[in-house]
Amino acid sequence: GDETRQRVKFTDDRVCKSHLLDCCPHDILAGTRMDLGECTKIHDLALRADYEIASKERDLFFELDAMDHLESFIAECDRRTELAKKRLAETQEEISAEVSAKAEKVHELNEDIGKLLAKAEQLGAEGNVDESQKILMEVEKVRAKKKEAEEEYRNSMPASSFQQQKLRVCEVCSAYLGLHDNDRRLADHFGGKLHLGFIQIREKLDQLRKTVAEKQEKRNQDRLRRREEREREERMGRRVQTPEAVCVLFRSRSRDRRRRRSRSASRDRRKSRSRSRDRHRRHRSRSRSHSRGHRRGSRDRSSKHKSSRDRSSREKSRDRERKEKSSSERRHESTNGKSRSKRSEEREAGEI
Repeated sequence: GDETRQRVKFTDDRVCKSHLLDCCPHDILAGTRMDLGECTKIHDLALRADYEIASKERDLFFELDAMDHLESFIAECDRRTELAKKRLAETQEEISAEVSAKAEKVHELNEDIGKLLAKAEQLGAEGNVDESQKILMEVEKVRAKKKEAEEEYRNSMPASSFQQQKLRVCEVCSAYLGLHDNDRRLADHFGGKLHLGFIQIREKLDQLRKTVAEKQEKRNQDRLRRREEREREERMGRRVQTPEAVCVLFRSRSRDRRRRRSRSASRDRRKSRSRSRDRHRRHRSRSRSHSRGHRRGSRDRSSKHKSSRDRSSREKSRDRERKEKSSSERRHESTNGKSRSKRSEEREAGEI
């Protein structure tokens, strides 16, 4: 019912790639003395199943992310081992090379006993009782060798410094091992989940390194092959040797020429159509401008004719008015002359 988990796919960056490849240290070391707790990324078995199905169809190259994760974890473990060794070297006194070699021999025999006991227990659990008995007989032989080595080591150094040389750091899981640990303690360590978990992580890291190297080599070879094929095709394109290739090249060139001609012809047709269209538009624009000019000229001529007619009518009316005025003045003068002649005649008659 978790919607976030349903939305997440195995290709998401939030999903732990080491978990998809079944090598996450958080899962392997869970419940041990070095339990790392819960992983910061998503762990889901359903996503691992999806990845296994998808990896059969195509290469997802998740091994690189898992390898980086395990390398950082193992580097941290090796750093802890070196610090533990330095701490032991500071607390222990310096001893001669012979004594250290004898102590190293005792440690090696202890490791052999522990590994053999763990293997015998595993075979006994699987039901191989005969093999388990054989391994137990080998354990007895190694115990006898260990006892002799311990005697030599004890006799070669003073009793005061013997107690200080009882610890050693495991190279696999960086745990402390006692020089005088009993067989049960050694078997619990070398057959325990912590030691076996570190062995599993280191083996998985070596396997991932080999896988990544193989895939990178394959990818580089594919890239080189594609480049060579491309260069070969380019060379074959430059120089054609066979008549069939010449015919093919001639056909392709003639086909290209026909295509170019058809394209140029269609382009010319389009250009001619556009030119005729432009010519028609210019002719229409000229005819419109001519008709506008003709109408404007006729309007001007009619206005000029009207103005000349108005002017001639005004001049005629002025001439008529002048004539009427002159005739009225002449009448007035004639009447004035008659009246004057009558007055003079009356005056002369009165004088008489």
